[in-house]
Amino acid sequence: MKLPVYKIDGTESGKKVDLAEDIFGIEPNDHAIYLDVIQYLANQRHGNAKTKDRSEIAHSTKKLGRQKGGGGARHGSLKANIFVGGGRVFGPVPRFYHNKLNKKVKSLARCSALSYKAQDKAIVMVEPFAMDAPKTKEFAQILTNIKAGDRNVLFVLPANSENIFLSSRNLPYADVITVDEINTYAIVKANTLVMVDGVQDILAERKK
Repeated sequence: MKLPVYKIDGTESGKKVDLAEDIFGIEPNDHAIYLDVIQYLANQRHGNAKTKDRSEIAHSTKKLGRQKGGGGARHGSLKANIFVGGGRVFGPVPRFYHNKLNKKVKSLARCSALSYKAQDKAIVMVEPFAMDAPKTKEFAQILTNIKAGDRNVLFVLPANSENIFLSSRNLPYADVITVDEINTYAIVKANTLVMVDGVQDILAERKK
């Protein structure tokens, strides 16, 4: 699959890149994508939600009233969950949500997501560029020039560029990551995938 490479002013550079078929042209595996997305989201959870049960509540242990003859239900402590300020029954406790996934499954999921983007013609190639200083307006104009859209744009760089990252930080519809950080969830979430020329070569090299 060949794609034209655009300049940041929106015009074609005249160069075309060939996207590897074993990365951008495979038969997508939906279940692999599902497993990888579930794992990614699970690994983002801190698992530190915690409530106090009746053994942890600071209340008097004095019995509220006589056992019998009070005309109502018997109660032994204000720590019981039926009272305001009492302990919670079966509340959340800290837990570990992380899970593992085989490297081959993750690779299949990533290639499947990239293949979907290629099928949908949602990949835009742009030639390498640099920004002298963080300029949000300038970066937004670049996205407009290359017709990346204004919803969920994933901009992938071959290497980290602090000025480009800072320029995108105030744009709610754009995320800038390096090729080292690319993952199935980010690809699936994006409406448009913008790749700087060279990213496709790094992905192909890692697939070998």
